[in-house]
Amino acid sequence: MAEIGRVLVLGATGYVGGRLVPLLLERGYQVRAVARSEEKIRARPWGNHPDLEPMAADVLDAPALNRAVQGCDVAYYLVHSMTKGLGDFSDLDRRGACNMVEAANAAGLKRIIYLSGLGEDLEDVPLSKHLRSRAEVGRILALGCAQCTTLRAAMILGSGSASFEILRYLCERLPMMLTPRWVNTRAQPISIRNVLHYLLGCLENGETAGQTLDIGGPDVLTYAELFRLYAEEAKIRKPLLIPVPFLSPRLSSYWVNLTTPVPMGLVRPLVEGLRNEVICRDNRIREMIPQELVPCRVAIRRALQNTERMAIDSHCFDVGDACIPEWAAHEDAPYAGGAKKEIAFAARLQGDIADVWKVIERIGGEQGWYYGDPLWRLRGWLDSLLAGPGLKRGRRDPDKTRVGDALDFWRVVDVQEERRLLLRAEMRLPGEALLEFRLTPHWENVIEMKMTASFLPRGLFGLAYWYGLYPLHMVMFGNMIENITRAAGMHLYEAPKQVNAD
Repeated sequence: MAEIGRVLVLGATGYVGGRLVPLLLERGYQVRAVARSEEKIRARPWGNHPDLEPMAADVLDAPALNRAVQGCDVAYYLVHSMTKGLGDFSDLDRRGACNMVEAANAAGLKRIIYLSGLGEDLEDVPLSKHLRSRAEVGRILALGCAQCTTLRAAMILGSGSASFEILRYLCERLPMMLTPRWVNTRAQPISIRNVLHYLLGCLENGETAGQTLDIGGPDVLTYAELFRLYAEEAKIRKPLLIPVPFLSPRLSSYWVNLTTPVPMGLVRPLVEGLRNEVICRDNRIREMIPQELVPCRVAIRRALQNTERMAIDSHCFDVGDACIPEWAAHEDAPYAGGAKKEIAFAARLQGDIADVWKVIERIGGEQGWYYGDPLWRLRGWLDSLLAGPGLKRGRRDPDKTRVGDALDFWRVVDVQEERRLLLRAEMRLPGEALLEFRLTPHWENVIEMKMTASFLPRGLFGLAYWYGLYPLHMVMFGNMIENITRAAGMHLYEAPKQVNAD
């Protein structure tokens, strides 16, 4: 360990990266954690560790990536572009990998450790687009001067993983499933605990440098067997599986998206990859990095226990853009390509600012939105039909918010204790939207609470969307402020009214 300098983790706030970074810090490594938002890194429990250097960068931004790689010895490459939308993520991943090779060569990086996908390209069952892209990234990274270790994994089982969330919601919400042929495909899942141990082991075992290694758990199961195993551990009725030969992976991705809160950008490539048998053909890593492999049943049991206790260190919902958009941060919407629209309501309350902040911070999820919850649910349902997140994600914690959290179909992009909560819309919209709650203290326990909705419309449809919902916003905002005031046990000093949005 003494010979290893600073360790770079690209994708530090993702599902795997969010668990790997604290383990590296526990072992005494100097870590440079990289994500698109530095504030999102600092909001993590480990975000202010003395051995941590947070940095904002994107692998698609070559200059920023070059700065991130400088001064590091080893890099973990834990990024992908599937969550950027339903477009050509493989092209984005290819560009990111090429940028990484150039940055690594320029900085003299010694090693890259890359977590890829398992699967073989067969004549009768070719690899899915997702798995082909993951394999291509590994080949590109191996072209550079840095020695690249590629770990190929199948589905990862752990609280908050995309695979586990899909499994959980399908089993708990669908007592009967119409399933395609892939339900009988064999897979070799691996526990997140084992994945992290292998990632750490590769850093400390030079024998793994330049190698492509398969990692998997001790069990080989069909997806039908996994469904039944989950039901046994969750103590629910085993789902009735009815195979339907005409149900393609693409069609399956739509009903999985409607049933589960996992983003469509992740659902579609993952479901399309279920037709490929993903089994370890090379078990050399078991000798290089020995550890006790966790059986699927135990991995599911632990994930369920952590979910029930809300002890989830990282979640697939954490993946999202927590940056304040340029048009909002710099008040320069015309430069960003449009004219910003805003509506704001404000009221003055009398009471303790801490009390009203607690109520605002609990908004969304099981708590709801303090007014018009049926309308919010309808909007969430429509969003799900459009392959958006809908309201199914809820929130990480019922009482606390942090930068980067998913909150129904919003993303938390700024939290200033007892001052400001700023949410960025992730629902399907003809534009970009923000929702802000701001508290300003005045005299004798009088507080101004202000709600502002900002929207950057995209084209004529965006303008029609904004003006079409304008009357509804007028009704909802004033009532939301009044209900938040009541929930905080406070009194209205001055009734809600429309004000300038600033």
